[in-house]
Amino acid sequence: MAQMIFVNLPVKDLETTKDFFGKLGFSTNPQFSDDKAACLVISDTIFAMLLTEPRFKEFTKKDIADASRTTEVILALSADSREKVDELVDAALAAGGSPAGETQDMGFMYGRSFQDPDHHIWEVMWMDPAAVEGQG
Repeated sequence: MAQMIFVNLPVKDLETTKDFFGKLGFSTNPQFSDDKAACLVISDTIFAMLLTEPRFKEFTKKDIADASRTTEVILALSADSREKVDELVDAALAAGGSPAGETQDMGFMYGRSFQDPDHHIWEVMWMDPAAVEGQG
């Protein structure tokens, strides 16, 4: 079985966050979702557990970071092309997300970023396969 990652993210309004990511083309797995959590399916091996803040608090004794003021993590996703980077980030902005940084265009690598409704930063990157293989 391939290794998987489940990123746990606190959210203020679960329905708003689910609706936002639905507009980006992501689905939720109902088997691992309820009124306090939604399992966002990003790929076959990548999932984000969107947890209401009270539910998230059950997993930690630390304060929940206020992502509108501080950054604890930047979630980076790969994309198959520059166009796919633009598609996902443009969809996020149209769905109510906000820009999170400047476009990065180094020719062999291209990336943009956005903030979701809870101010978590998502970076979407494409890298030329030849550069990945050391041929670029």
